[in-house]
Amino acid sequence: MAPSAGTSQLVAQIAVFAVPILAAVVFHEVAHGAVAYLLGDPTAARRGRLTLNPIPHVDPIGTILLPGFLLLGAHFLGTPPVIFGNARPVPVDVRRLRNPRRDSLLVAIAGPGANLLLAAVSALVLRWLPAPGSPASPLVALHQMAAAGLSINCVLAVFNLLPIPPLDGGRVLAALLPPGAARALGVFEGIGFVVALLVVMNTNLVGQLVQPLMALLLDLAR
Repeated sequence: MAPSAGTSQLVAQIAVFAVPILAAVVFHEVAHGAVAYLLGDPTAARRGRLTLNPIPHVDPIGTILLPGFLLLGAHFLGTPPVIFGNARPVPVDVRRLRNPRRDSLLVAIAGPGANLLLAAVSALVLRWLPAPGSPASPLVALHQMAAAGLSINCVLAVFNLLPIPPLDGGRVLAALLPPGAARALGVFEGIGFVVALLVVMNTNLVGQLVQPLMALLLDLAR
């Protein structure tokens, strides 16, 4: 039996989003580990996590199930897909950093920084690619993949910079606060991700930040 048009469209969407989401989460985690390595902590390197091979970084829930659920939900509801996910966090031993307070901030901000860099590259690709000559042109898939890369990386950067532990923004905030306040903030470490998801689902905060960021990157790519 030939696949239905809906099934074919869903398979095409998965193919378009799979590469950008894998690249986004893998580069995010490798950036954390690479900066930690440069600042004195070899933990991620010794555990084989400073690699662009996605297999060591894949988290079954954050890398596969969560993006898949969001994509399927958007497909069946007929809404624009908003996709994000995460990989297995790279191990970082703050005690090994040469200047733990300063360097932990740099390690934390490296992940969202990598996503912003990938978003900028995606914006450049969108601006430089010639317009597809027909709907069957391979350029159509490249345009869609670059657009997905721009959106996914901007969403990941903004989401991870929310000042809630254990997100990167929470770690940045902890590095800037006095030690006592940083310890108090650490109370949210266990529930922070759930709090962040509730903020995303019940407000348009991330969307309000992502849209102007995407527009800025597209303008800069001209």
